Amino acid sequence: MGSKLLVLCLGLLGLPCLVMAAAPMKPINVPFQKNYVPTWAFDHIKYINGGTEAQLVLDKYTGTGFQSRGSYLFGHFSMDIKMVPGDSAGTVTAYYLSSQNSEHDEIDFEFLGNRSGQPYILQTNVFTGGAGNREQRIYLWFDPTKDYHSYAVLWNMYQIVFFVDEVPIRIFKNNKHIGVRFPFNQPMKMYSSLWNADDWATRGGLEKTDWSKAPFIASYRGFHIDGCEADAKDSVCATQGKRWWDQKAFQDLDGIQYRRLKWVREKYTIYNYCTDRARIPTMPTECVSDRDV
Repeated sequence: MGSKLLVLCLGLLGLPCLVMAAAPMKPINVPFQKNYVPTWAFDHIKYINGGTEAQLVLDKYTGTGFQSRGSYLFGHFSMDIKMVPGDSAGTVTAYYLSSQNSEHDEIDFEFLGNRSGQPYILQTNVFTGGAGNREQRIYLWFDPTKDYHSYAVLWNMYQIVFFVDEVPIRIFKNNKHIGVRFPFNQPMKMYSSLWNADDWATRGGLEKTDWSKAPFIASYRGFHIDGCEADAKDSVCATQGKRWWDQKAFQDLDGIQYRRLKWVREKYTIYNYCTDRARIPTMPTECVSDRDV
C-alpha cells in the first residue's frame, strides 16, 4: 500500500536521476464524524458541508476541542487547517497526539496567534515519558489564515516527522540506543483545540486577547487518520511491522527532504532547543543524531 518511490530525472541537464524516499500516502479526506468526536463545549463546534468541514469557535466564555475516536500506535495523521484570521493574539490552535497517562508521550503542533499584520508562530514539541522541553518555533512561509494548509505527522518505530504541506519541518528519530526515550509503546489519541492562552502565547504573555475581536474561528477539513488502532491501555498492534509506514522508505528522510529541513532551519526557525546553549549548555544528544540543527 505504500507510496511509490518518486524519481526525478534531470536528463536534459546531463545529470543522473535522483531517487527520492517515498512520501507518505495521500491523505484520505473523510467527514469529521468518521474519525473524531467533540470533547468539550459542543456548541462551539460548527459543521459545514455535511461535516466535511468543521469550525472551532473561541469567545470570552470558552474555547472548544475534539479528539479521535480511536487510539493509535504509529501511523500517518493529517489535517487541513485555516488559522484564526486578523488579530489572533493570545489564542492557540493546538493539534497533537497524546497518550492517556501521567508519564505521557505527546507530539505537538501549536499555532500561536499574533497581532494583525504579524506572522503566526508554529511551535512543535515532543514529550517522552512525560518530559518535554523540546520546543522549536518557526515562522511559516505563507499566511496560514488565508487558505487551508496541510499539517501532518508520520510516526513509526524509526522516526517522528512533522510536515507542513509535505515539507518536513522537524524530525525526531528513535535514539533509544543512545539513551533517548522515544514514543513506541503507548497508544495515542489525536486531539485539536482552540483556546485562550494569553498568559504566555503571544510575546510571552505581553499581548493579551482582544475580546472585541471575538469570536475567533479556526477552520478544519481533511480529517485523515491512517494508523494502527490499539486499545488505549494495550500497546499490542496486530499489524505492527506490516504497514506502509514501517517500510524502509519511511525509516529516514532522503537527501532532498533533509535539504528542505535545512531550508526551514536557515530561513524560518526562530527558536530551537537544540541550539539554546543558555538554557541547555550541552547540545542534546538527539539533536546531533537527528541532523535537526
